[in-house]
Amino acid sequence: MSIPAVTRVLRAAYSGNESTNAVAGRVRGMEDTTLTVAAVESVGADTIAVEITSPPEFDAQPGQFVKVTLDTADSEDSRFYTVSSPDVEDTFEITVEIDPEGALGPAFAELEAGDAVEVSGPFGSDFYEGEDPVIVLAGGPGVGPAVAIAERALADGHEAVVVYRDESPVHGERLDDLRERGATVAVLDDDESLDAAVASAIDRHGADSQCFVYGFADFIDAATSAIEGAGGDTSTAKIENFG
Repeated sequence: MSIPAVTRVLRAAYSGNESTNAVAGRVRGMEDTTLTVAAVESVGADTIAVEITSPPEFDAQPGQFVKVTLDTADSEDSRFYTVSSPDVEDTFEITVEIDPEGALGPAFAELEAGDAVEVSGPFGSDFYEGEDPVIVLAGGPGVGPAVAIAERALADGHEAVVVYRDESPVHGERLDDLRERGATVAVLDDDESLDAAVASAIDRHGADSQCFVYGFADFIDAATSAIEGAGGDTSTAKIENFG
């Protein structure tokens, strides 16, 4: 099955390839700017949420992403991370899985409030634009934009569904809070089928619901298959393929 043309493939972004800017698009983006870390919090196994002070006129929507550059043991390195906060007023958040063997993992692990990071963006065109209802399918690191979109939708008075699949789920407190506020949240094991949860969401909210999909290629395949199997339209889905 082919992935819809709307998909933005971010494999190059995760290797720090600047040509991704032309692929992903830029919306009111800023060039590399030194910003201050406001807080760092553990949100699950080997995963942190990094809160960064927003510069004046910074405008990113849930589902967009930024490029973050940090000093490393060798020199400096950059990666792209999706915004995981529902808004960017005063501060914005990214969710980072810490790989101690990775190029940036050790640098992120040492971040503290008050540290400086270099940020550019936002990038991406598959983001929340006030749709109602929203059905967000997230695999692994896709949980960041998933919780951000669902929180923003609820704040706007809209309905939200999150279907999240991961071997070691993170952001448990925010997922629980979404449930308490009325969102439908399904957290699945890494080998569990998406079909039942997606079919339930589309049956309840309608085939014309706005679907969002965030994750790596194998998850994208499973998610688009589940949407189509439930009678949804993947041609209108907003999809970010992390590679």
